[in-house]
Amino acid sequence: MSINSELKKGGIEVVSKLSTIEVNSIAKNIANRLTKTFPQFHLDSTKLFIKLSRLDMYRAKMEEGMSEANYFYRNSSIYFNEQIPFEELEEFAIHECIHYLQEVKDKRNYLIRMGLCDYTEFKAYGTALNEAAVQLMTSKVIGIPDEDVKYYGMYFSTNSPSYYPLECNLVNQMAYLVGEDVLFDSTLHSNNNFKNKFISCTSEKIFYAIQNALDTILYAEEDIVKINNKINSFDDRNQKVDNLLKKIDDLKDKITITFMRTQNLILSSYFDSQFDKISNLEELENYRRKLQDYNKFIATTDGYTFFNNYYVEKMAGLEHKSNVLENGGIETAIEPVKTNKLVLIIRAIKKILFSNDAKEWID
Repeated sequence: MSINSELKKGGIEVVSKLSTIEVNSIAKNIANRLTKTFPQFHLDSTKLFIKLSRLDMYRAKMEEGMSEANYFYRNSSIYFNEQIPFEELEEFAIHECIHYLQEVKDKRNYLIRMGLCDYTEFKAYGTALNEAAVQLMTSKVIGIPDEDVKYYGMYFSTNSPSYYPLECNLVNQMAYLVGEDVLFDSTLHSNNNFKNKFISCTSEKIFYAIQNALDTILYAEEDIVKINNKINSFDDRNQKVDNLLKKIDDLKDKITITFMRTQNLILSSYFDSQFDKISNLEELENYRRKLQDYNKFIATTDGYTFFNNYYVEKMAGLEHKSNVLENGGIETAIEPVKTNKLVLIIRAIKKILFSNDAKEWID
């Protein structure tokens, strides 16, 4: 299949090609912005510019619901929606240029890896994880501030309100736990550092469960777009449209359930594992602070209580562990859940602490 045939199949119809001067301008600015935003990676802006300037860039007609820009690895090209003004192309190009920098090909020029995503002959693994990580990097480069949003009945804060907001929120939770730098290092350099670190803090089974859940959310969102496009092709409301609308509702429910279960899994798997590793009072205090601050990242829905309940349970466990550590590692007869004073205090103030986040999904 030719490049143009593949593009048309993907909903892209080329209109015109950007000039060398236009491409160089975009490449130079993005190289400088990446270098400035991520000094920890010691990027060379000149080398980045040379590489990015090799990209071909096009304006194209895009199917409704598609991203405003798309990178196509087969011919190392970026395609922009023709409706985007030229002065805005650069910000849409950042995400796609990072994809270009990520790609790892074999000797036959087949794509085998792109950042956190692995490609096999039949399937890609980690697509959503990688898209979210790239978008989080892009949001940092652009400087998008956090914004409170609501999707599918879920309330959360994100610095990517328009692109992959659900996936970005979950990946941001993972990055908070193991480090943003290691996430972006693996994203940009296509290595396993982030994956290995997260596994070391949880387990291999947990990592792949989260990775698969992220893909489930992404593919469900793509299905919703496809169904909406199909609905728009009908001239009037009929039984077929009603059935398609029901499918969309089912997909939305699937997204919400998958998201909240994944969030709870990230939270509990990490903090359960790290709790057992606490060996002194300094580590105990760091753990307590990290769990408390995790509340800033979570999404909530009406009736969601998982985080609050988990927080109270762990605070009780920390009080008991603190007592043990202060007594030289000797267990005492204190019952951490029912009788210690810290738990009573927490139960009294948790409504105040989390009054704005009392909308929880029940597993």
